Amino acid sequence: MVLLDEIEKAHPDVWNVLLQVLDDGRLTDNKGRVVNFKNTIIIMTSNIGSAIIQANFEGVTEQNKEEVVEKTKVEVMNHLRQTIRPEFLNRVDEIILFQPLMKKEIKEIIHIQLNGLKKLVAQNGIQLEFSNYLLEFLAENGFDPQFGARPLKRLIQKEIVNQLSKKILAGDIDKSKPVLVDVFDGIVVFRNESPAQSSAFGQKEEMLH
Repeated sequence: MVLLDEIEKAHPDVWNVLLQVLDDGRLTDNKGRVVNFKNTIIIMTSNIGSAIIQANFEGVTEQNKEEVVEKTKVEVMNHLRQTIRPEFLNRVDEIILFQPLMKKEIKEIIHIQLNGLKKLVAQNGIQLEFSNYLLEFLAENGFDPQFGARPLKRLIQKEIVNQLSKKILAGDIDKSKPVLVDVFDGIVVFRNESPAQSSAFGQKEEMLH
């Protein structure tokens, strides 16, 4: 498998080389050596049309998502044909349009990240629990329309991992007891509290495990 990232930035000479690879399944270098690509899967990524995707998906809902997706596909493909040489596109088996992440997908990513963190600190004898308020906080602040979910990992590191370490070193929480990570007034808070106890807002809630 060969991955060519942001293929639109390639030098024209690279495009010519790729035409031979996609057409004949082989590559010949300047010394006459031949590399066989017949059993190779070539994946190319591109940001062509990303501005169209971002603009079209602003304010998208589950109700109009299908319509927006179809409209965006047409516009992106038209832009792609204006940007990439037709003889190159004709040799590509399939073009896949990746849709922007919705809040549902962001929360699924958060679940994966937090469960990974929970398992990691458990190796040091620390039992972490996360409230749904924290989940909402991370979903709102860890996602950027332009950069996707990339800021999420940094936010978890800054607001949870770093702060948890400081709290433990300062003796503010007992790591021998379950530690609840919650949000109060827009601030991530930590305390020794079991999931069955009330949240920072004084209400019962379902916990993220």
